[in-house]
Amino acid sequence: MHPRRTVASASSSFCTQSIRHLLVLSSLCHFITGYAEDDKVHHLMSRYPLIDGHNDLPVQLRILHSNCLSQIDLHSVSRVATDITRLRAGHVQAQMFAAYVLCSAQDKDAVRLTLEQIDVIRRMCQENQDFELVTTAQELKNAETRSKIACLISVEGGHSIDSSLPALRMFYQLGVRSMTLTHNCNTPWAESSSKKHSVYQRQNDSLTHFGKAVVEEMNRLGMLVDLSHTSLDTASAVLNHSRAPVIFSHSSSYSICNHSRNVPDWLLHELKKNRGLIMVTFPTEYISCRDKADISQVADHFDHIRHVIGAEWIGVGGDFDGARSFPQGLEDVSKYPALIKELLQRNWTEQELAAVLRMNFLRVFEEVEQVRDRLSPDPPSEVWIPVEEVQNPCRLVLRIPDVWKPANKGPSSRAQHGTPGRMFSDEAVPRLLVGHE
Repeated sequence: MHPRRTVASASSSFCTQSIRHLLVLSSLCHFITGYAEDDKVHHLMSRYPLIDGHNDLPVQLRILHSNCLSQIDLHSVSRVATDITRLRAGHVQAQMFAAYVLCSAQDKDAVRLTLEQIDVIRRMCQENQDFELVTTAQELKNAETRSKIACLISVEGGHSIDSSLPALRMFYQLGVRSMTLTHNCNTPWAESSSKKHSVYQRQNDSLTHFGKAVVEEMNRLGMLVDLSHTSLDTASAVLNHSRAPVIFSHSSSYSICNHSRNVPDWLLHELKKNRGLIMVTFPTEYISCRDKADISQVADHFDHIRHVIGAEWIGVGGDFDGARSFPQGLEDVSKYPALIKELLQRNWTEQELAAVLRMNFLRVFEEVEQVRDRLSPDPPSEVWIPVEEVQNPCRLVLRIPDVWKPANKGPSSRAQHGTPGRMFSDEAVPRLLVGHE
């Protein structure tokens, strides 16, 4: 063989082997790097396990199982995105579970239905050793030291209190620590971001006098005021009125996806002044404004909000089991580590991610409790909503039945005919239960 061809052949063989070695080395480095990143995510989320601001498993338990917890194993639940096994895999240490009832229940049996949903959350979290029902920031932290998944109860939609501050207080007594002021319908006192329902339309009054009383009473009780689902005007009015930090428990960036459920930059600045929290949510329609999305697009929302107001005002509110579709790679609660990995690759610091995962929510919850403590000398609010603002034919009022009142015979009838015993009056007996007549 010609010497030059021999050298060329040897050289070619050497180059081929070198390329193969480089490819193998590159693959090995990629594998090692990927493993190192996964390991870093695991250690980070083990030290700062996630507090998730919104989950709709309870309504799925009602739809799929009629709230019959005895018939299911909460460690493995089919046809949903949430169960204990997947919460553990996702490093979820605290979950805000929503007691949600449809807007069609407004002015009907919303209070009863909400009580039933609170009941199923309480049972779920008290009958399973992996869960622990908590009502304070300290209890939440204590649960973490015992390796428990802390359960917080929220009410999703102000229609659930039927425009009643006493009902709000009773929900608090049952363990509710957060309430969204609206869902996809207006209440008589606050305005929704949705136009699906035409109830309680008002002009230039997105938070009524009674609505402000609701916010004030939530501040006094120590309940988180949740602005997800509210209109921009209502959210702005609440931010100007609340004495405690508020949250958007499951909302994303309007600048990235201009959906009415998302928060524009100008309102993010108002939220920062309030020392509140936006907990980025995952439903596809809020992430991409399209039918499909991926983890990268979710991370875009985090990046944008961090750029606008900083990482210290951001949390996570997945909204699992509350929407039709979720981004590829974030299909259920076990997939949270994939999001944190994406953010690490985008140069988010461990300190920033610790804040987003956990510390920001704890800070807000503790500040809400501090406002509660300062307001503790204040008595419970006795503000009642005017009957004409509710417009509910099923709503009962407390007044004297007409059949108990003597016939009106004019101003001189009592002097002419006398009155045996005590005259009934609205002032004398104000609380006899009858309906509208």
